[in-house]
Amino acid sequence: MTGIPAPVGPPGLSRRRLLGTALTSGAALLGAAALSGCGSAQASDASTVRLWDLFSGADGGLLNDMVRAARPDMPGTRIERTVLEWGTPYYTKLAMASAGGRGPEVAVAHMSRLASYAPTGLLDPWDLDVLAEYGVGRDDFADAVWARTQYRGHTYAVPLDTHPFIVFFHPEPAAKAGLLTPDGVLDTEAFSSPDRFLAAGRELAKASGRQGIAFGYVTDTAQGWRLFYGLYRQTGGAFDLPAGGPAEVDVDRMAEVIAFMAKLVDGRVNPKRLDYPAAIAAFANRQTAMILSGEWELGTFRTADKNVSAAPFPTVFGTPAVYADSHSFVLPRHPDPDPEHRRRTHRAVAALLKAGQIWATAGHIPAYGPVTRTCAYARLQPQAHYAKAQDHVVLDPSVWFAGAGSDFQNAMSQVLQQALLDGLAPDRAARAMVQRLNTFLSKPSPA
Repeated sequence: MTGIPAPVGPPGLSRRRLLGTALTSGAALLGAAALSGCGSAQASDASTVRLWDLFSGADGGLLNDMVRAARPDMPGTRIERTVLEWGTPYYTKLAMASAGGRGPEVAVAHMSRLASYAPTGLLDPWDLDVLAEYGVGRDDFADAVWARTQYRGHTYAVPLDTHPFIVFFHPEPAAKAGLLTPDGVLDTEAFSSPDRFLAAGRELAKASGRQGIAFGYVTDTAQGWRLFYGLYRQTGGAFDLPAGGPAEVDVDRMAEVIAFMAKLVDGRVNPKRLDYPAAIAAFANRQTAMILSGEWELGTFRTADKNVSAAPFPTVFGTPAVYADSHSFVLPRHPDPDPEHRRRTHRAVAALLKAGQIWATAGHIPAYGPVTRTCAYARLQPQAHYAKAQDHVVLDPSVWFAGAGSDFQNAMSQVLQQALLDGLAPDRAARAMVQRLNTFLSKPSPA
């Protein structure tokens, strides 16, 4: 699922590739036994709060800056970071450590992964009363994000950010194509139906003299799903996945969305065969006027063009919905946590949330509302232009097999690639996706 304020390499070098680093230099390292789930990650002293996260590269540097900025709000506390490999390796190690009650005091997890952890007893709930003592309350978070933190009346995640799938654009060709408002904001009305979206793409191609809208999806394990699911939820169609199945979805609306996606990559609006790195490079090098991508690529694009702009993903099918995920703080299970140390952990997380302006420079939308309501945040461009996306975010379905870096996203994207690349009919692609959904639903959670 997965921002960068500092240069991360030449245009086209994706942040996702940078996140492949297993451990960031300078982070506290786990021993082999702890990484296998057999050792202990307990704090060595009462003043230390151990944090596991998956932020390497520039994001890791930003989190270090946040830790330093948070110190005045957590006197006497030291946060010790351990950075692990992004994706399945991270979540496997977190599950093993939590199952053994030997995890760190706090960890970062994608909100889309919560359904495979909270129901299986791998996490402890947060104490909202204690968080409130340190200035963090439920009303500080957008409803769409907060709703996913809950399980059986308890709060199992505290959101750090929202990272949505948005549109980036170069202002000059967008203005030339007549797609900006007088104040330089993207005119989303020009993209408010499938036909209008495609027409806008063709106008952008004329204005740029090259390509209109880039969308890199070939061989990518998640991009196709991100675009599809956000658009499908805009149709208002049901997407319910009850345990054991069958999936309760609207196949006709799924086919409608797939048909639109196929037209988007028919060679007129966007090259038919464009992989993720090539799309990033094409936009960074101004070979295309717009790109559909995650806000986490802001650093790459701004390094190439400091005037790059962005907007929430347009409402194409009538109902506002923006695909997104959320980095959040979770409490790995401890059979007998020390009350004072647990309180110290709550205070440390509250302090990190209050330092969210630093995190915002990467492109992520800070989940803690008091940060995004400041004048300092309003001056962040283009971040402030798409901050309202968090009001309409939709995360992966709340099932154990979905979420960032999952086989589920890969399986859905494989079918979509057959439709976009190989001409698989939209209705057949929709039925193939449903078949795969039912296969996942028939399997019990391994946890």
